[in-house]
Amino acid sequence: MATRNATIGDPDTVVDNKAGTTIGALILTLVFLLGCPGNLFVIWSILVRARKRSVTTLLIVNLACADGSLMALTPFFVAYLIMKTWTLGKAMCKILFYLCLVNMYASIHLIMLMSLYRLVAVVWPQRINLITRPRTVRWLLVMLWLAVIAASVPALVFRSTDPSSPNATVCESFHDKNEHVVLQYTFELVLGFLIPYTVIIVSYICILRRIRRTKFRRRIRSEKLILAIVLTFCLFWLPYHVINIVQVSWALCPEGPVRDKLEKIWRNSRAVTSSIAFISSCVNPVLYSFAGKNYIRKEGCGFMARLFEGTGSDSTTRKSRQNSQNSRDKDKEVESIMLKDKEPSVTNSNSNSKPVKNGK
Repeated sequence: MATRNATIGDPDTVVDNKAGTTIGALILTLVFLLGCPGNLFVIWSILVRARKRSVTTLLIVNLACADGSLMALTPFFVAYLIMKTWTLGKAMCKILFYLCLVNMYASIHLIMLMSLYRLVAVVWPQRINLITRPRTVRWLLVMLWLAVIAASVPALVFRSTDPSSPNATVCESFHDKNEHVVLQYTFELVLGFLIPYTVIIVSYICILRRIRRTKFRRRIRSEKLILAIVLTFCLFWLPYHVINIVQVSWALCPEGPVRDKLEKIWRNSRAVTSSIAFISSCVNPVLYSFAGKNYIRKEGCGFMARLFEGTGSDSTTRKSRQNSQNSRDKDKEVESIMLKDKEPSVTNSNSNSKPVKNGK
């Protein structure tokens, strides 16, 4: 996800910073070793071991697919950072970084959908059937993936290779105008961070306010898990978007020492912040393991499937509906008992009253 403005005679690239590339390569290696098996285990747990699947589990398996796909790309970027040269050609340069952006957008928007679904399940449970129909959920997911595939096209447009020296080739984003820098990274910031996190924050404010007034405290476990996913994604992607803001500021800044300082910041930080962003895709299986630790002794390798079955709000919503139905049934029973109590008294009063005879 590194970027370089197409400036003639500029020898600096994001892979020229030895400390940044070393730290980045180390982070990506650890991320790959942890994230690939972790996300595969999540997918296996839901598709093979889960006895029932809710909307939440369907969103989680899509999130694991997005994260797992991103993890599968990390060896290419590790090699790039270690060798400090791109050896896979222009086409692979475009495709690999395009897939990175697709999975970044997919991850945050799947998390946003989780938050919106929890909002409906907790605040408006009577309307949950409108969005839990399999056909509706499938269409939502198809539309989401098509949207993020289209939104990632700028990576194909601007990403390219450049033989910056006789011994090295870099794969970076090249912009003919500063306006293109502003357009690309402002678009990433708004679509990949500001919009989804605004929706997520508003959703959880409404959810937490509702939980304080509800008797169904079991909901809190699933809310904590999804909230942890939201916070970790924000924690690891925020530095990347901050560097995007720095680069946009650099593009808008007039020539001078301030512009030079901004350029130095984003060039030296790009490799590290991009690598840190990858951590968000390997940390979710760790969160699931902590959340499901109570199931490990009983369920063994199937503990994650039991966890996901418990976090689905379908069963919780069903319980709330069942409780309300039970209360209505009890009211009807009380009414019927009261009516039965009244019937003997009415019968006795009728038997005690003597019939009136005709005057014959």
